[in-house]
Amino acid sequence: MTDPAGRPFKPFVPPEQSMAELTARALILGVVMAVVLGAANAYVGMKAGLTVAATFPAAVVAMAVLRGLKGTVLEENLARTTASVGEALVAGAIFTIPAFVISGAWDDLRYFESTAIMLIGGVLGVLFIIFLRRTLVVEANLPFPESVAAAEVVKAGQGGQTGASYLFAGMGLAAFWELIKNSNGMRFIQESAERFVSFGRSTVQIFDQRIEYTGGMLLPTPAASPMLMGVGFIVGTRIAAVLFCGAVLGWLLLVPLALFLNPGLTQVLPEGRGMGDLAVQVWRNQVRPLAVGAMIVAAFYTLYTLRSSLVAGVSKAFRKLGSGGGGGAPERTEIDLDLRKVALAVGGMAVLTALLYYEFSQSFPGAAVLTVVMVILGLLFAAVAGYLVGLIGSSNNPISGLTLSALIIAAVLMVALGVTGPRGVAGVLGVAGVVCCAAGIAGDMMQDLKVGHILGGTPWRMQIAEIVGVIAAAFVLAFPLMALHRVYTIGSAELPAPQAGLMALMANGIVAGEMAWPLVIAGMFLALGLILIRAPAPMLVAVGMYLPFQSTAAIFVGGLIRWVFDFRLKRRAANEEERQRAENLGVLLSSGFIAGESLMAVLLALLVIGNDFIPGLLAFQRLNFGFEPSFYLGLLIYPVVIYLLGWLTISRMKTPGIPAAKVE
Repeated sequence: MTDPAGRPFKPFVPPEQSMAELTARALILGVVMAVVLGAANAYVGMKAGLTVAATFPAAVVAMAVLRGLKGTVLEENLARTTASVGEALVAGAIFTIPAFVISGAWDDLRYFESTAIMLIGGVLGVLFIIFLRRTLVVEANLPFPESVAAAEVVKAGQGGQTGASYLFAGMGLAAFWELIKNSNGMRFIQESAERFVSFGRSTVQIFDQRIEYTGGMLLPTPAASPMLMGVGFIVGTRIAAVLFCGAVLGWLLLVPLALFLNPGLTQVLPEGRGMGDLAVQVWRNQVRPLAVGAMIVAAFYTLYTLRSSLVAGVSKAFRKLGSGGGGGAPERTEIDLDLRKVALAVGGMAVLTALLYYEFSQSFPGAAVLTVVMVILGLLFAAVAGYLVGLIGSSNNPISGLTLSALIIAAVLMVALGVTGPRGVAGVLGVAGVVCCAAGIAGDMMQDLKVGHILGGTPWRMQIAEIVGVIAAAFVLAFPLMALHRVYTIGSAELPAPQAGLMALMANGIVAGEMAWPLVIAGMFLALGLILIRAPAPMLVAVGMYLPFQSTAAIFVGGLIRWVFDFRLKRRAANEEERQRAENLGVLLSSGFIAGESLMAVLLALLVIGNDFIPGLLAFQRLNFGFEPSFYLGLLIYPVVIYLLGWLTISRMKTPGIPAAKVE
């Protein structure tokens, strides 16, 4: 066995060495982190349209906690493995489950159905990847960039370098900021301000009629959000800039054009509403469908650009599937769960899936067809997701494009069977939800299994931990989703959920015949134009158009801070270890911002709901003393975040205690 460089491979813990691994404390810690990180990513994912990989913060927390309990490196690895499923599962959930509400198939989020989608999809994702582990992890010689980085972080932690204090400090700062900013908190801070700038009047001759136009643009300020700025820092200047490009295109070009070219729009303004309100309505009802059309083409273009890698990886995986070995590997590090039992478990999950789909569609033929589609596409897309993680990392795994493909196939089949209307939409979204959760978990698990392979973990123990983590997270994560929807409303400016909006529009458009086709088709041609000029990441441009301007602007601010960080780092005479330590400190602080603000938003949503049953839970709101939320107070967070990410990171790059391994 060799590594990608052709050298003999030696795991960190030799196969012949036995140490504690699948222990109760490691499993419990992993499950708790899975739920916490999953809830945090549910909020940031629906607000920013992006989720942040949980492997790095989970590894840091696992090392910090288990070191105090004298845990082993394999226990730390197993806790991190269990924890990371929360982010992966909720990514699949927020891309699809909110679509049931946005599409009108459900009046509200439903606990039983949402849990069933996450449970079935997540468990199937684990089971599918067990078949492919040896092929992709051991034999394929894929680079696995993020897995290698995570393994190096764990190795560095054995020498005392965890950096956990910075992660928790970032969490505390962001949580406090959200408490005094949130509309359900103490409300001292107004997150952003808006001003409508008028362009004045103009007269245009059209045929024999002179028409007077007026127009302008709405200029919101970037959100005062350390979470969104942390997202921008992590994804980098380029991605943040491309995302902001979409916001500029949507808000500063298309909305002003719509206002200028449609003078009659002012006549529909309700009394007491201004042009700023009209601009928001134009963005929501005209620009967003156009952005959805662009996302459709961009998603399939992303899959097309990866066609060679996908075909090669899937072909190799299935070609070697029969000879990939089972549970009788001679070494501890090569033992999987018994493949025959895994196959039986897949069959059992398929039966549960058929029952769920019948509940959605109320059609036996429809449920049977949807189940077959789900199993075939689930296994295929699990292989695709696992291969792509090995090639480019889980952060670049295009599960939304894979899910959209499954949705369209299922939708066409439902129409052919005559299952239409809300029942057909629900059935199609059910397929999308299970496939999306399965692909998300499959990619995450493949990354985790590679980390375990490098560290010397036992595959079957990690697979059990993943299943336990999925089951625990599935039963809990529906609650924060329901709380977020009740308090912030999925589909609103506070929780736009762009990927779910795309799924809802496509399901309604194909199955129920409800779609703003002219705008969607125009968006498709916009994406085609971006592709023809080789614009970077047309999918991100479309997402930027779909998101509120203040959110993308705040992410762009984080990207600018990353540019300042990179510029200052280049001017320092630092060795590679110091550079990586500075970058990792920035990622730790940003991860803390994301986790802290997200978790406080979820906690406040739960308190709002709990206050209906236990009055007094929101008593802290009285500490506001009637203070009117101020936008100017919100400006204080900018110098703080700029200092922490742009200056403190570099000043501490020579300080021991921060992992120096490269984190993607």
